[in-house]
Amino acid sequence: MATYRSVFDAAELRAQLNDAGINTKFMASIWKYVLQNPGCELGEIPDLPSSAYRLLRTKFKPFTSTVHSVFHSTDGVTTKLLIKLQNGAFVEAVIMTYDTRLGKYGGKPRLGGPRSTLCISSQVGCKMGCKFCATGTMGFKNNLTSGEIVEQLVHASLLTNIRNIVFMWHHFDTISCHVVSENDDDDGIYGMGEPLNNYTALVEAIRVMTGSPFQLSPKRITVSTVGIIHAINKLHSDLPGLNLAVSLHAPVQEIRCQIMPSARAFPLEKLMTALQTYQKNSQQKIFIEYIMLDGMNDEEQQAHQLGKLLETFQVVVNLIPFNPIGSSSQFRTSSDQKVSDFQKILRGTYNIRTTVRKQMGQDISGACGQLVVNLPDKRTRENTSLLTDIEDLRI
Repeated sequence: MATYRSVFDAAELRAQLNDAGINTKFMASIWKYVLQNPGCELGEIPDLPSSAYRLLRTKFKPFTSTVHSVFHSTDGVTTKLLIKLQNGAFVEAVIMTYDTRLGKYGGKPRLGGPRSTLCISSQVGCKMGCKFCATGTMGFKNNLTSGEIVEQLVHASLLTNIRNIVFMWHHFDTISCHVVSENDDDDGIYGMGEPLNNYTALVEAIRVMTGSPFQLSPKRITVSTVGIIHAINKLHSDLPGLNLAVSLHAPVQEIRCQIMPSARAFPLEKLMTALQTYQKNSQQKIFIEYIMLDGMNDEEQQAHQLGKLLETFQVVVNLIPFNPIGSSSQFRTSSDQKVSDFQKILRGTYNIRTTVRKQMGQDISGACGQLVVNLPDKRTRENTSLLTDIEDLRI
């Protein structure tokens, strides 16, 4: 059976158009039409050169992925899309709705209102093997193409207006970070992956998202990484203006290696040097993600070590209560008191901006048997107390 490429696979579409002597300016109008007419055939797109239709029909599809199912959380702010790829594998994309008015700027509520952030997959499975993460135990399956990455945004945009994009590498954060363990399909269901391990496709996809017709601002796109040093060193020159989030999870190399085996390949000292260079070049805050594991990395000593490690940086530290559902049971969740004490040390002693991530959508993290095939009820969403998003703390 012939394998078609996604029409949103920019590199492939550009190359094929060039080879056929067709002006690549038509790419944006092709994408715009598919966005506005998601059930269309490529032959229906108006005003293309006749040779373009033959090329599109034989090489491309409007979508190579389909939305297999939609899970909607009772918290009213979280929706998970289970997306089936052309190769039969599954990935997740998660929409989280926030209210910018719940953020504070200069002590006052911020302007704005409800809007949505989309958490996107970049790989099927993950090779990082983090001990707290369900995806890491499944191993790596394959990289997504840039078209498959962009299609997640297109699918989500049919449900709601997406304002922010987050490329997460882990599966401990809210519903987006739990892997469904059972499915009729042999491939199983895998999630997010490490974005910087699929670097070329990631860069291509983000360039599509920030160009016409999507026009997303790089300032509203966050790439989260375990700390792939060689990729961090290239990121700012390839994608200036986006937000970088680093999953640190420990202030010293020894503890980091216990939690994240991949940290052995990315020593903390070299990672901090890379982040220093990144910050100097980008002049932007860096988000630091820190999962709170009881007795492992949540003591006062570690708070002081983290404070000293980060005191020369401009950062926002996001403390993430560990959610053991669907993950390894060797860790326990830190108590609220420990999280609070940890935050006070970072804020009070080191003047580091520190937030605690609110858990959302836990009722659908194990989404088997909770299939929702219709769209979330809009009245429910409007009447639910909405949450503050970490991206809103950047300004």
